[in-house]
Amino acid sequence: MAARWSSENVVVEFRDAQATAMSVDCLGSHAVLSGRRFLYMVNLEAPSEPPRKIGRQSKWDVGTVQWNPHRSESHVFAASSNQRVDLYSWRNGCGEVHTSLQGHTRVISDLDWSWFEPEFLVTSSVDTYIYIWDTRDTRKPTVALSAVAGASQVKWNRKNQNLLASSHDGDVRIWDKRKPNTAAEYLAAHLSKIHGLDWHPDNEFILATSSQDNSVRFWDFRQPRKYLNILSCQVPVWKARYTPFSSGLVTVMVPQLRRENSLLLWSTLDLNSPVHAFVGHDDVVLEFQWRPQKEGSKDYQLVTWSRDQTLRIWRVDPQLQKLCVSDVVDELVDGMSLTVETEKSLVSQEPDGQFSVGLAAENLQDQDGSLSSVVGSGVPQTLQQEFSLVNLQIRNVDVEMDALNRSCVVSAHFGSHQVHLVVKFPAQYPNNAAPTFQFVSPTTIPSATKTKIQKVLTDTSLQKVKRNQNCLEPCVRQLVSCLESDVTQEDGPVSGPFVLSNPVTPALQAFPRVTNTYGSYQDANIPFPRTSGARFCGAGCLVYFTRPITMHRSAPPTEPTPR
Repeated sequence: MAARWSSENVVVEFRDAQATAMSVDCLGSHAVLSGRRFLYMVNLEAPSEPPRKIGRQSKWDVGTVQWNPHRSESHVFAASSNQRVDLYSWRNGCGEVHTSLQGHTRVISDLDWSWFEPEFLVTSSVDTYIYIWDTRDTRKPTVALSAVAGASQVKWNRKNQNLLASSHDGDVRIWDKRKPNTAAEYLAAHLSKIHGLDWHPDNEFILATSSQDNSVRFWDFRQPRKYLNILSCQVPVWKARYTPFSSGLVTVMVPQLRRENSLLLWSTLDLNSPVHAFVGHDDVVLEFQWRPQKEGSKDYQLVTWSRDQTLRIWRVDPQLQKLCVSDVVDELVDGMSLTVETEKSLVSQEPDGQFSVGLAAENLQDQDGSLSSVVGSGVPQTLQQEFSLVNLQIRNVDVEMDALNRSCVVSAHFGSHQVHLVVKFPAQYPNNAAPTFQFVSPTTIPSATKTKIQKVLTDTSLQKVKRNQNCLEPCVRQLVSCLESDVTQEDGPVSGPFVLSNPVTPALQAFPRVTNTYGSYQDANIPFPRTSGARFCGAGCLVYFTRPITMHRSAPPTEPTPR
């Protein structure tokens, strides 16, 4: 074992360890390296000292190891080996197995401790089951989630104690432990296997996935059909995890050549190029974790373990952390105290002081990035981010966006009609503040249609902003659907980009869900959904479904169903 020190990092070599996994405890004092014969306990305060060893009696390598993240249980860590999880206790320089969890019938692929309940541990396996264990009663799991397909990753949500996510090949499933019978949401995230999964540390709805398809994608599981952002790489991405500071992301690539660097730091606000490369490892990085920040220190430390059998501790100083924040946000943070001081003079004019605070917040939001970007992660919560990520690839529909004036103009034309709609966004949008919609000249649709469309758009926007969700794209889609159902029926069968050859979409008031889901011109080549069916269930009962009585055909019954 040899140690080399530099101003940037600490390098400790463990040639005999042959460890496959690594974990750092919540106190930042120890790292455990898991080999086949021994578990090596490294003192991070003095990493060059010979590590303590815990013997293992197993022919299987350790797949995953993780310390309990709660200070009350900081002496406990879990290590998976084949179909079993062993719980170790490390006290006074000695470690031993104090219990085991056995329930899976195939190899365990991942495990994760709950961020809220120190006794809860979740495990995933190739046997298609995800088990939630209570370490106070290890005889059987307290909750069993059946996923049909084997899971490769499982992670607890950091902000919601009931939510967890699992990856299955290229898909992600969101689970609520209170409703274990079925997944709460599905994400068709990648076309290739997902290697890494990580929840955002500050937003319970956001997660990042890294895949064999050479990309990292960012998701809001409330909008599962479209990713928020994508980081495209030249090689498969083994892991991608958020940093504990700013809007950073650390990725581990799978390099084609051993000498290629694979450990990169990114800013999620600008994914065009990495802000820093951690150069030093000679082989693939197997694991990396952040060491808790020391009291009074502004530095963070990244601990990495590589196949080259070296453990490195990288110092991430404030200058490097600053690279993960955009210039505009950085200026806002630097000038925030000045803005507040400037506005304090207005407090005397307003007894409750609400005016100055509101004005200061509005000034921050009106600039290029808004306050939420300071703690964001590329999440489209600000107007400019929403404009940059919105997907409006619809023929004959044009959207002119003006983030500075917080407005946009939607223009659509087909047949003899033109529509020009001005959308204005309040300063608090989308935090329970809906935009306003106004038709302007040269709009040619009838007044009754204008009133109806405005009501639909207002209702749609209110539903979104009540959940603090962006609403521009859903509102434009609703506008197109309304124009399809109303204007086309008024003018008769005309040819245009919004008219299907065999329309089956009913009027909006008759069956709004069908209009919203299947009314787009892009769905012309998608098979029409089944309107009735029946199956025998496991209890011997016949379960059937049929279409609602409110759903009417808008095409003659002699016409075939469109394909």
